Amino acid sequence: MIPEPAVTSGPAGSGVSEVDGARAIRRRFTTRHGGVSNPPYDSLNLGGAVGDDPDAVVLNRARVATAAGLSPESVVWMRQVHGTAVSLVTSEPDADPADCDGIVTAEPGVGLAVLVADCVPILAGDPAAGVIAAVHAGRRGAADGIAARMLERMTGLGAEAGGISVVLGPAICGACYEVPLSMRDQVADLLPGSASTTDRVTPGLDLRAGLARQLRAAGVAEIVIDPRCTFTDADLYSHRRSAPTGRFAGLIWMPR
Repeated sequence: MIPEPAVTSGPAGSGVSEVDGARAIRRRFTTRHGGVSNPPYDSLNLGGAVGDDPDAVVLNRARVATAAGLSPESVVWMRQVHGTAVSLVTSEPDADPADCDGIVTAEPGVGLAVLVADCVPILAGDPAAGVIAAVHAGRRGAADGIAARMLERMTGLGAEAGGISVVLGPAICGACYEVPLSMRDQVADLLPGSASTTDRVTPGLDLRAGLARQLRAAGVAEIVIDPRCTFTDADLYSHRRSAPTGRFAGLIWMPR
């Protein structure tokens, strides 16, 4: 028997956000367990552009949607390109976004998914306004301002920065993400707070630290950072550790 997909709520505070008169927001992160993909993508690979069997990816995505209580058709999966475009999505059948690295919606019952294997998955929501977002923040996107673009999109739908709660999901940590010194300095100039030193005493990047600092400066009061590092946690996919490999997902939605 194939086990059920592993769908975790992440750190405290990242599962459900509710306030009086507001809409519940649910957030989940998958692991690499509980799917049907063969090695090296074993087993719950959700990435459709990494070389895995497309039929396995479709089945894996359906399993994750079902485990979250959503229909497979209601979950929106981005075609991520390491950019800063953030697209509005709805429940319309033909509302799949164009190439982008962020999606937002104000519609209950629509699941927003972000795929990662070292980059930062951002799940954001304003329960009072009923607006949610899922964002893929890699090195380029984070440095180029995708988090700020996400906030612009969300506030354009009625959210307020102070009412938005953000979860920065599992990603490669600053102690493991080794980069050339020139790259670290270039990214840190654009994303202050992201420079780090690795366990090998070499230049590194901590994208989650930089993103958290940027979001706080923009007025976001509630930021939760999942402590898991993709490079060291064998339950998660990591492109740096074992390419080629699969992708796990962050998923956010508002129940109907």
